[in-house]
Amino acid sequence: MMRFAGKMALTLLYCTAAALVAYSIGLALTSNFNMGNLMVWLLAAAAVVLAVWHKPLFQWFRGPLPGRVTGWALVILAIAYALLIGFVAVSGYANPPTGREQAILVLGAGLRRDQPSTLLRYRLDKAYEYAAAHPDMLVVTSGGQGRDEWVPEGQAMRDYLIAKGLDPERVIAENRSTSTEENFLFSLDLLKERGMSEATPIVYVSNSFHCYRAGEYARRAGFTSVTSLPASTPWRSVLPCYLREALALAYYWVFKTSTSGPMHALVGFLDLNKRFFYK
Repeated sequence: MMRFAGKMALTLLYCTAAALVAYSIGLALTSNFNMGNLMVWLLAAAAVVLAVWHKPLFQWFRGPLPGRVTGWALVILAIAYALLIGFVAVSGYANPPTGREQAILVLGAGLRRDQPSTLLRYRLDKAYEYAAAHPDMLVVTSGGQGRDEWVPEGQAMRDYLIAKGLDPERVIAENRSTSTEENFLFSLDLLKERGMSEATPIVYVSNSFHCYRAGEYARRAGFTSVTSLPASTPWRSVLPCYLREALALAYYWVFKTSTSGPMHALVGFLDLNKRFFYK
């Protein structure tokens, strides 16, 4: 029985490694380089190493003190990361809209030339459904222009919603922001120009994995009455997005921002904008 269980576990390891390699190749061929994809590639590499060299690795983990310490550290790290991913998956639905909000803020997530990315279309479609059901709400589309984007995200998002049927008079574009923090800060300026304030109830739209951290940034920007409308995530983006968001959440809890600290320096070194995180 033990030998059978061992063979089954080894077979599962081989299958997992093969699936991750195939998935990584698919990501490399169909999407841009980004933090989420990088984490998938690293996970695939770790699975391959474990599958190929499982015998000497397990012997080392069970043998000398450095091996045992390393093994337990990896186990604890994996459990902690799994708990973070679980928190990300659940927390995105913890603050639903009430229907009493006066404005809808749609957070940008990258363009392909001048068209919303798949991830962003999920946000926009969710925002459209809610805006159509609440015709008195103002809609703010927020996002600046990336290095490989032909127009500002906010403008492309506004065009998308208008093309779907929203009245142009109720959709305004915020075109300067380069981060989630700036999405809220600069959108607040636009709302103030229209007689609203930090106390005005708003609902923001993002993919569910991003909603918790976005809410934290909204409060840091000064909003005091904020709810979230979580959009789904394209199936092929689930693994990189959740792996990335778990890391980003831990980073936020330490630094309280995404625009400072060692990760910000790394992003600057790689000369990547927010597509590094969201594509």
